[in-house]
Amino acid sequence: MADAVLTWGGDLQIDPTGDIALVAGSDIGQQRIFRRLLTNPRDYIWHAAYGAGLGGFVGRPANQRIIEATIRSQLSLEAFVSPAPPPTVAVQVQPNGQVFADVGYVDSNTSTLQYLSFSLGV
Repeated sequence: MADAVLTWGGDLQIDPTGDIALVAGSDIGQQRIFRRLLTNPRDYIWHAAYGAGLGGFVGRPANQRIIEATIRSQLSLEAFVSPAPPPTVAVQVQPNGQVFADVGYVDSNTSTLQYLSFSLGV
């Protein structure tokens, strides 16, 4: 099953034939994980508990353990993330306040190891 390509903060994309571009395979899981992590709780009107709201950590003093726990709890709710082996989450807080997160997980559909790296803050 494929989803429309919808990069966070972006717009729908068009494929070379003029149709809406589709994402497939492990990219679906990555797209959905980013959506889950960056959506604020209560912003998704059909599912008020959906989302980690990582953007809410920007501009506040960074707490590495809380950010890691937030990411882990949301990954456990994502169907594309295999529970075994458990995902790895490493958060690093830089002296300037920038936060870097590295996530590793096994895609439950393809059984392949996937990595995501992203930053929050400055």
